[in-house]
Amino acid sequence: MRRVVVFGTTGSGKSWLAERLAERHGLRLIELDRLYWGRDWQPAPLELFRHRVEREIRDGDWIVVGNYGQVRDLIWRAADTLIWLDLPFPLVMWRLLRRTIGRVMRREELWGTGNRETFRNAFLSRDSILLWAIKTHGRNRRRFAVECQFLGKDKTVVRLQDKAAVERFALSS
Repeated sequence: MRRVVVFGTTGSGKSWLAERLAERHGLRLIELDRLYWGRDWQPAPLELFRHRVEREIRDGDWIVVGNYGQVRDLIWRAADTLIWLDLPFPLVMWRLLRRTIGRVMRREELWGTGNRETFRNAFLSRDSILLWAIKTHGRNRRRFAVECQFLGKDKTVVRLQDKAAVERFALSS
């Protein structure tokens, strides 16, 4: 594992696993959210986002964490290992709810952008991260299954489908 992508639906534990693997294997951690989001939740223009990603993955060993379809072709092509966190919906929603409440209560700044999750955005907005997870969990599962077949043909693909499998992988890899 020299160039690794950790992906899965929102709230599946991608960052948690990627941080542990990066530390264990001496890989540079690349967070796609950090490259995508600007101040006031403004997304980077597509060309800039792709440029940032290309620059980050050009050299060295790394582990990328995130799910952006706009750059999946770049990242997956350069990777040697794809790790898919394909966890059950109830577990993902519980983790996401707990994480979101914690971020709101701590007023945690995200990715050095000044952005923070708020109660209003998390629970009362059409842009809610919780609503996003509800809407995308099943769709992501289907999409990732197909993409792993085609884009992951000559790569190591690891599909982790429960909490115990993720923990075992984190400890043994």
